[in-house]
Amino acid sequence: MPALSSLITDETPDLAIQIRRLEIIMEALRDPETGCPWDIAQTFATIAPYTIEEGYEVADAIAQENWGELRGELGDLLFQTVFHAQMAREAGHFTLTDVVKAIADKMVFRHPHVFGDQSNAKSPEQQVKDWETIKARERAGKAQKGVLDGVALGLPALLRAAKLQNRAARVGFDWPEVAQVVDKLAEEVGELVEARDTLTPDDLEEEFGDLLFAMANIGRHLGLDPEGALRRANDKFTRRFAYIEAGLSARGKSPEQSDLAEMDALWNEIRQAEKAAKG
Repeated sequence: MPALSSLITDETPDLAIQIRRLEIIMEALRDPETGCPWDIAQTFATIAPYTIEEGYEVADAIAQENWGELRGELGDLLFQTVFHAQMAREAGHFTLTDVVKAIADKMVFRHPHVFGDQSNAKSPEQQVKDWETIKARERAGKAQKGVLDGVALGLPALLRAAKLQNRAARVGFDWPEVAQVVDKLAEEVGELVEARDTLTPDDLEEEFGDLLFAMANIGRHLGLDPEGALRRANDKFTRRFAYIEAGLSARGKSPEQSDLAEMDALWNEIRQAEKAAKG
């Protein structure tokens, strides 16, 4: 390691140098004799939740348009890639170089209209069709024969629902009109309401899941991202509840010392104010 110590502290603003620097730092952290005990103890499974968390933090920085924060969060996400690649190298699976080469090769292969001899004078819709055709060939090479194969199990449930629905729709398994999806939603709501007192908890959860799946389908038909829409609703609820807390605080109260009527009145205040601000 002494021969590499200068690289560990090298701040030269060069991409290749800094990527290699990060790789060397990760190697040092995982060194069985001199590394960090916590880093040494980690596995793919224990690190995976941190990888997912970092992805969400990237999305959060983008949502806030906090570009300085985004730089740091992207670095954290990159470190997760380096961490997994280091563990894979130790196990003899692959290296960071393999990871970078694989994604570069994939992007070139999937963009023949940019890097090959195909014309790029295509509509976005045609490019999506071409993209899916290429991905289908890739899945065939991986022995992924089913239309839904390869949709990651670890995706947020609403996002995965939309992706599953998109895959099925591309081979014709889809409602042709959004009105039919709305009817399906009403059907699912009715089934849930009618059976809520008679179903077992497991059956009730299944019915509720069907309802959420139908909601995701409506969003897809309307050209909306269900995950993004729910995230926006969460943000709105957080913002409005903060207004309630501030209003109660001005009256010398906490939410626990209030009641539903008072809090609902404050909720309506901020709702009307936001509506007026939109014009």
